[in-house]
Amino acid sequence: MSTTAVSTSPDPVPPVPDAGEVFAFATREIAAAAADLWPRAVVDLGDHVPSVTGYVRRVRVDGRPLYAKYSMLGVSLVSLLRGACGPWPEVRVQQQAYVRRADALMDREAAQLRLLARVGRPRVCPVAGLQRGVLFTDSVTGPTLAGLLLERPHETAALLESAFGELHQLHRPAVSRLLTPAGIIGERSIRGTFQRKFNGLSGPAYVDRLGADRCAPEERPLVVELLRRIVARLHRLPSPGLPSVAQRVPTYGDLKPEHVLFPDGLSARPVFLDPGLLLATPVVDAAKLISRTVLLLAAARPGPENSEPAAYGVGAFAAARMDVLPASARRAWLRELLVLWLMDSVNILTTYLSAPAALPLPDQGLALVGRAVDLCRMTEQISAELAAGTDAPAVWDRALGLAEAVAV
Repeated sequence: MSTTAVSTSPDPVPPVPDAGEVFAFATREIAAAAADLWPRAVVDLGDHVPSVTGYVRRVRVDGRPLYAKYSMLGVSLVSLLRGACGPWPEVRVQQQAYVRRADALMDREAAQLRLLARVGRPRVCPVAGLQRGVLFTDSVTGPTLAGLLLERPHETAALLESAFGELHQLHRPAVSRLLTPAGIIGERSIRGTFQRKFNGLSGPAYVDRLGADRCAPEERPLVVELLRRIVARLHRLPSPGLPSVAQRVPTYGDLKPEHVLFPDGLSARPVFLDPGLLLATPVVDAAKLISRTVLLLAAARPGPENSEPAAYGVGAFAAARMDVLPASARRAWLRELLVLWLMDSVNILTTYLSAPAALPLPDQGLALVGRAVDLCRMTEQISAELAAGTDAPAVWDRALGLAEAVAV
């Protein structure tokens, strides 16, 4: 009989990728890509720009300011550093194959920027180069829509309209023929992201772990409980169903106030960053713009003298969208807007709450983690009214009031 001992201890859990290793690898790839593209240039690597999605650095090539973006396997840095793609040695092997794929995320984003440049509207930042999975874009300077919304709250409706109006040409069926299915960035779909995060057996486990590295210990149980209820309600709300082919148009897909800049002044056309084009209905862009505006206000807390006109401006912007719809379609549009607003806000907040401590967050992300209880209470109240079948205009009015309160 063999006397060899048999271990009954569980197999060791593979280590998750280390943030320092991931960032160092991405930095080397950016430097190598720049050397391939501009072999005789002087390349200076600048600061790392905190992001939860991809690795971003400022770069100067012979003094020309650029941004370099690098995506690991097309997933967020939060997911990667939480071990969703396996340990670091496996990720590195997979990444070598991923960057050679035609559907790699940075390849699709570069193609979308070039497509939008051909269409001519909206105006987008130019592509400077694409190599080794690294996307280089020209740096765009000037005030952002986010900064202007905080500085000029009484002009909120006009400012939102100035950005959304730039998408009018994009929101035309004729442009759909230019956007092939292979070129879509579906990862930035509001509903798709929500379903991916919160479906199946992994969804409840994901919610249970939220805030482990980010929330104050005394707040975390309440945040998790509120998010459990919110996610369950949003899952139960009736879906409007997929729009018909005739209703679907290209939408910008990732419309954020901080990614709309006015380099030539407010009287000139703005420049848009980071597209996530997909085929949907324009309400998707309106919902994301409103969601991100409310999160901006919640993070900045501009006070009652500014939050009231800002909330009023958001309402006026949405009303202008409804004015062009048939009266019979307005309530359904408003309800869909509310649901997408809530889903997008939950998507963003939970990404920040799930970020490991080693991942630097942007300033707004840090501020929103600190406001998690207030944001969850706001979202919980709005979702409860939607689930109760309250008339959409009444829910909308209540939602604007709650958004104003969170900004105070």
